[in-house]
Amino acid sequence: MTSPGGGSDLRATPWPIAFQDVLEARRRLAPFLPKTPLRSYPALDQAVGGGIRVLVKHENHNPTNSFKARNGLSLVSALPDETRRRGLVAATRGNHGLGVAWAGSLLGARVTICVPAGNNPEKNEAMRGFGVELIEGGRDYDEVVRTAEALRAERGLYLAHSTNDKTVIAGAATLTLEILEEAPRLDALVIGVGGGSQAVGALVVARELRPDLKVYGVQAERASAIHDSWHRGQPLSKDSADTFADGLATRNTYEMTFPALRAGLAGFVTATEGEIAAALRLYLKTTHNLAEGAGAAGLAGLFRLRETLAGKTVGVVLSGSNIDSATLSRVLAGEL
Repeated sequence: MTSPGGGSDLRATPWPIAFQDVLEARRRLAPFLPKTPLRSYPALDQAVGGGIRVLVKHENHNPTNSFKARNGLSLVSALPDETRRRGLVAATRGNHGLGVAWAGSLLGARVTICVPAGNNPEKNEAMRGFGVELIEGGRDYDEVVRTAEALRAERGLYLAHSTNDKTVIAGAATLTLEILEEAPRLDALVIGVGGGSQAVGALVVARELRPDLKVYGVQAERASAIHDSWHRGQPLSKDSADTFADGLATRNTYEMTFPALRAGLAGFVTATEGEIAAALRLYLKTTHNLAEGAGAAGLAGLFRLRETLAGKTVGVVLSGSNIDSATLSRVLAGEL
């Protein structure tokens, strides 16, 4: 599938970052973050079918159990000492906040985190464990972004946005850099999209190292703003983002990622709640690794793309495993 942006010439795309930014992010991350494993599982290949060989990038092995440890550390490590001392504020459903909180604890930054009411209690507890000020309120991620913006103005804090920040995207891109260094002949990547930092990071790295690599996006069917915008060819907003895959629960596009997604992705699909839950269970069965909903989205999307990718070697990112025990029980019981 060609992109609605008009072909596959990535050189014409207005990228938010350059490949050099990715290399600089990796240099900053190296003292704190070892490479995560890239593994294949014959049982998973058999379950996916179509002659597809699946390579799983285990971002669930990061210190915060999510790829967003990269994003948070890349952001905080790039800030001047004075900015860290003054403090940062972030809006999150959990993993971005965990990444910023963890990085802040390493580098001496004061961190305030804003989460929606009723947010994953175990993610909240983990963030508090890093010594952050946690502010709860608002119905979803998009509302708590406005809370964070108000605190930035009121307290003079640095807004650590989960998507619209170049250092965040550069941090996310380091995972694809690791994948291609280990598997240089990979045919495709299938990546979950919440705000788009992971997918845009992949496109930036592919543009430099493997311009022929196909990168596909996946969103939850019940939180499909960016997917629908990509297919429409213009930014759209949604009234709700009601998915158990909370890392995908966004209602808008983002100015720093949408243009690159629109021009660079080879295709964009959605996955139902049941499909994401089934992918989570399949990870557990075939790899004995736990995934949260967003962490299983790439695998769920791969099932939608089986005919397109038949016979190929395909990378998926198990991007996080921070699922709360109550939701996990529902997934394992087949209630989703």
